[in-house]
Amino acid sequence: MSIYEIGFLGGDLPDERERLQLTLSEMVADYSLDIGTDVIIRSADDLEERDRHAAFAAVYFGHPDKPDKDVTKTVILDSVPIIPTLGRDESFSAVIPDFLQVFNGLQRRDDDPDMRHLASAVLECLGLLRRQRQVFVSYRRNESRAAAVQLHDLLSSRGYDVFLDTHDIRPGDPFQDVLWHRLCDSDVVVMLDTPTYFESKWTKQEIGRARAKEIHVLRVVWPDHRPSRFTDLAETIYLDPHELEGVDGPIIEKTANDIVTAVEKLRSRSIASRYMSITGKLRAEVLKIDGVVEGVGAHRAVAIKLEDGQRVWAYPIVGVPTALTLNDVAERARDAQQRGTPVLIYDHIGIREAWAAHLKWLDENISSVRAMKVSQAGWDLAAWES
Repeated sequence: MSIYEIGFLGGDLPDERERLQLTLSEMVADYSLDIGTDVIIRSADDLEERDRHAAFAAVYFGHPDKPDKDVTKTVILDSVPIIPTLGRDESFSAVIPDFLQVFNGLQRRDDDPDMRHLASAVLECLGLLRRQRQVFVSYRRNESRAAAVQLHDLLSSRGYDVFLDTHDIRPGDPFQDVLWHRLCDSDVVVMLDTPTYFESKWTKQEIGRARAKEIHVLRVVWPDHRPSRFTDLAETIYLDPHELEGVDGPIIEKTANDIVTAVEKLRSRSIASRYMSITGKLRAEVLKIDGVVEGVGAHRAVAIKLEDGQRVWAYPIVGVPTALTLNDVAERARDAQQRGTPVLIYDHIGIREAWAAHLKWLDENISSVRAMKVSQAGWDLAAWES
């Protein structure tokens, strides 16, 4: 039985469909999922056979003939996500059916030949990737400020929520508390590796704590600089002298776009790695109290059987939980018709104390879902009462 299903609808574009499927296959493999078994790709011809209990999303490939209209209308009636997509030089209104034009589309780009942006959007709709797209830029102000501001603006224009210390901490806020909180909520850290980067205790701590939280790092190395071995395992882009327009930037347009593409690629791996890590920690906590992890379902829900026979559905999440995250978990549990109170599992390390107090208040006042620190999961589940 499949856990996830994806519909490929619209134009008969075999090259685009094949490239998207290959990228999806690569990305879901990071979650130990396989296309064809755990994830089924369906066309309009076999869409009626889809498993209604599986998480589902569809892609509509824009085409001048606007095929698969009836099937696509049926998908919309089922209230499932659908992403209209079109080529770089195509007109949205010319290739996308009228009834789909209420949905925000995605125009494919020449600098994204693997259609990774589209694949990420599909996985966000399926619940494998979170919809928040968070990036943290780590840099020395005296060496790479212009490049940092440039990447902040470029990533923001591509749909990312980008943290830059000079832009995103309000006057009066506790600087370091906010910085660590935002770091913990990031998918990727973009490190601008300049000659004195590790001479600052703050940038050194940023990379150290990113590694401690298992957040993947994209290292952008300045020309003629020999990077530290401390970050040798990071994904790396080396800049040539001609790729910088000034000592501290900005970076030439093509290379800056390549950096954004690398962030998109790394983001999926980073989230998958952190999800697998928190799930592994949850499994270890459950074993401590003689419980059993019975399996993983749609939306990454983990089925747990406790020693006394009670069953619990746990939802490990990456990053900082919010009231919206709790609501999403409650809705997913209702959609899956799961019995009992679902549990959101998260890593609390680095989260601001004020935010932790807010989460505690939500947990005490919202009965439809519980929030639980992964480090205390065994302790709390041992006294579980649904």
